[in-house]
Amino acid sequence: MAVLRVLVIAGSARAGSLNQRLAATAARLAELAGAAVTSVDLRALDLPIYDADLEERAMPEGARHLRRLFAEHDALLLASPEYNGFPTPLLINAFDWATRPVAEDGLPSGSTAMSGTVAGLLSASPGTFGGMRSLLFTRQFLQMNLGMLVVPEQFGLGLADRAFSDTGVLADPKAQEAVAKVVRSVLRTAAAVRDSSA
Repeated sequence: MAVLRVLVIAGSARAGSLNQRLAATAARLAELAGAAVTSVDLRALDLPIYDADLEERAMPEGARHLRRLFAEHDALLLASPEYNGFPTPLLINAFDWATRPVAEDGLPSGSTAMSGTVAGLLSASPGTFGGMRSLLFTRQFLQMNLGMLVVPEQFGLGLADRAFSDTGVLADPKAQEAVAKVVRSVLRTAAAVRDSSA
């Protein structure tokens, strides 16, 4: 059976990002479970703020690249902080752009590539709520707007500025298990979806 391919994305690109650390934890767990993992740096896509005039002049290569990644992967593990209770502008803008490429060169349109992707949600925050408020909106955005299949399990890591060791590992075994639970659900669901469409 083919290995499941999983995208791992952090909705924050700043140096020392807590959500990048959480995404790396999820990536390691997915790899240990046998998945092939591709980590995506949203800042490296070099996407401008979405503007229809820019799109009409030239589709950014970063949008095509992200569309290709979604077309080639079975699932998504997303770790994103909240900005004023919402997902980050970096994340929303990148996903908005990824929906825009049309079908070409044997690849589906961006919207088609993202639709049906199995997704798991994580968030890290120095606050006590762990970014959980934004996960409600992120879930709605991925499901309702992009057609992804978001698993019920999710995890918000509160007090995240104290949660990682110097080597980037989660110090609390319960937090590690909570991330693992999301990863297992994503892999299990993605395998079931793939088998049903085989």
